[in-house]
Amino acid sequence: MTAGETIRAGEPLKAGEPSPESDQTYVQALALGLDPAWRRLPAGERLAEGEAFAAALGADGATRVTCSMVGLEPDVDVLLWRAASSLDALEESAASLLAAGLGRSLRVRHSLVGRIGPSQYVRKPTEQEQGVLDGSGRYLIVYPFTKSTDWYLLSREARQGVMNEHMRVGHEYPQVRQALLYSFGLDGQDFVVAYETDDLVAFGELVRALRSTESRRSTVSDQPILLGINRPIGEIVRLLGAAA
Repeated sequence: MTAGETIRAGEPLKAGEPSPESDQTYVQALALGLDPAWRRLPAGERLAEGEAFAAALGADGATRVTCSMVGLEPDVDVLLWRAASSLDALEESAASLLAAGLGRSLRVRHSLVGRIGPSQYVRKPTEQEQGVLDGSGRYLIVYPFTKSTDWYLLSREARQGVMNEHMRVGHEYPQVRQALLYSFGLDGQDFVVAYETDDLVAFGELVRALRSTESRRSTVSDQPILLGINRPIGEIVRLLGAAA
């Protein structure tokens, strides 16, 4: 299930044509879980480690959106939406975060990696469809998405017809912004799908409406769904237990 496979304008590369690495944008949804033992540390130590982690994240050029998930998903407390020009940069910045203060007690629970690419179905995206979300919504929803082999064996025209219906439904919910990342060869799923919204009721209605479209027949997997609440990092570390 997606709200339309549209990321940015442009024609797909021809077979065998090299893709300039400098023109790429890699995106990661990084879900982190806190070791419960950290909450039993002395208050002053928790505060210092929380401040160190917040400072490292503030200096991290990759993280675009910070979300809390405390108690919303087993073993996940923090969700970061990150982007960089290379996979190397994402790894290096993640290593710095996980070595700073509170980061040493955080464990990677989910990591979904994808790349921004041109859509096969729309030449120019609408304002509703973005490549890298900017944190303008209260809620961030992210999940991996894989289509069936039969989908890829359909003709281009058949797939275009199915996606036209799919995108029409998505456009009926303008309060929900979406991003689609391509994960082929980078991760276990085909795509990473992400949404930003202030209205979870509207998002739920969108999901239900998309379940009744023809494109749903080609869905193999769209789990787990990671739902985070957009908060400043200082507020997140306070919720984790680093209160003054």
